[in-house]
Amino acid sequence: MGSWSVVIPAKRLAVAKTRLRPLTAPGSDHDGLVLALLADTVAAALACPEVGSVVVVTDEPAAADLVRGLGARPVPDRPDRGLNPALEHGARHAGGAAVAALSSDLPALRPAELAAALRAAEGAPRCFVADAQGTGTTLLTATGADLLPRFGRGSAQAHRGDGAVPLTGDWPGLLRDVDTAGDLRAAVALGLGEHTADLLRRSPGLAVHLRAAR
Repeated sequence: MGSWSVVIPAKRLAVAKTRLRPLTAPGSDHDGLVLALLADTVAAALACPEVGSVVVVTDEPAAADLVRGLGARPVPDRPDRGLNPALEHGARHAGGAAVAALSSDLPALRPAELAAALRAAEGAPRCFVADAQGTGTTLLTATGADLLPRFGRGSAQAHRGDGAVPLTGDWPGLLRDVDTAGDLRAAVALGLGEHTADLLRRSPGLAVHLRAAR
């Protein structure tokens, strides 16, 4: 079993991934898409050899049931004060000296990519991986230090400014979080995890909207 505890936040479905709603017009399944993205992220983290446990911070019952079934541990978002307090709360529940905060929308993430990034992070108290645009953050790690999450707009610069070391490597799925239709198309090109891929197969309307969106 690996030594890292991974913390993943999951918003309530009513407010999650609002920029993807144009894809999930009538006839498509917005909640299903959000949960599929989460499921593929959690599954990749659980399959990573460097990871010992996965904690999902959520007040969404459907998300809690889903991740529990996959083998992760859901914890309620007791702070209920936004993303970064939720991650700090999850890190306290995770325990251990090595904690990583991971975005919940990485459907093309491979366990080997996450393993490589976590191994690269072992040499510094805090590290981060920027997203494909270079402005956001998909992974933040802390080893023997406070996590100090600064997720949100401009988080890559904020994490760097707080002393976290930027990591780069051959891990395209780790960079490709999904906020827009273009992001999802890019994830499709990389190769989706089974949950998101299955949803696209079962939802012709979503697939049509994805092809049409620009």
